Amino acid sequence: MAHVALKNVTKRFGSVTVIPPLDLEIEEGEFIVLVGPSGCGKTTTLRMLAGLETATSGEISIAGQEVTHARPGERDCAMVFQNYALYPHMTVRDNIGYAMRVHGTDKATIDTRVNDAATLLGLVPLLDRKPKNLSGGQRQRVAIGRALVRQPQVFLFDEPLSNLDAKLRVEMRTEIKLLQRRLGTTTVYVTHDQVEAMTMADRVVVMNAGRIEQAADPITLYEHPANRFVANFIGSPAMNFLTARIENGAARFGDQSLALTEEDARRLGDRGEVIFGIRPEHMREAEQAAALTFMPDAVEPLGPHTLVIGRVGDTKLTAQVDPRFGVTPGTMCTVQVDMTQAHFFDPESEARL
Repeated sequence: MAHVALKNVTKRFGSVTVIPPLDLEIEEGEFIVLVGPSGCGKTTTLRMLAGLETATSGEISIAGQEVTHARPGERDCAMVFQNYALYPHMTVRDNIGYAMRVHGTDKATIDTRVNDAATLLGLVPLLDRKPKNLSGGQRQRVAIGRALVRQPQVFLFDEPLSNLDAKLRVEMRTEIKLLQRRLGTTTVYVTHDQVEAMTMADRVVVMNAGRIEQAADPITLYEHPANRFVANFIGSPAMNFLTARIENGAARFGDQSLALTEEDARRLGDRGEVIFGIRPEHMREAEQAAALTFMPDAVEPLGPHTLVIGRVGDTKLTAQVDPRFGVTPGTMCTVQVDMTQAHFFDPESEARL
């Protein structure tokens, strides 16, 4: 039995349906990340799990107990918010232990759990400080500590790193993942950042307009996206998409063509028009037979590699090449394409072929 389950859950605000019927099962100890663009329904889904929003219909269960209409305090979930939600007049110690004091936990237990959490999160030297005297990363640790001491069935994170600078975000996402692995607590984490999702999750749930487009481990999402939306959302820089025709074992783009692998040629046949997808990192100057010529508009050196941004006809194309690869904006450029990494999508349904 799944540890957390949403069965046919919907959410409407007035006449607007933001979550059509949604089904999701999460195993005990699993780290799930809900990811998608703004307005896709990921935070609403998390808030329904927490009890901060009421599901319009369907059933939500945690550890085998239905909690669809239970109050937030009855769900045994602990939530970490985007803005930390710390009490400014309280010390770190009091912020972490506040929920336990409200629920009448004895002082000895509170002290033990607060000290254990502070030790785990490196907060012991900060226990007597107030939030205004803490950095963003320290405040986030306090918010996590407050959730931790409750020893919940489920941790819920609502974009907890969005207010931190880039370097600290990288550090904190590693800390959160290591902490979750150590504790083994079922975790549902919401972010709009696909890099954050890929690096943290056991399984990523890609959402769009309230629907789950695909739920899979990060490598499966990257290598076998279910449709064009997932292919475009997962990966940085984003996948390139070109309109092509599949004829005689090749993908044809106007007067250019790329030979398919034997497997793709056999699988696709002479299909006519498709959407051809290739990631920038699979267009390096490797020893491949297939090559594509395009007009570079910009060159972006990034140290270990360089991005060449240009056009094939009127379609934008980005290639990730070696930093010493000779290319000049405004002068035609040829890159080698690894056709073993090519993706093909139906032009109407946009499903993976």
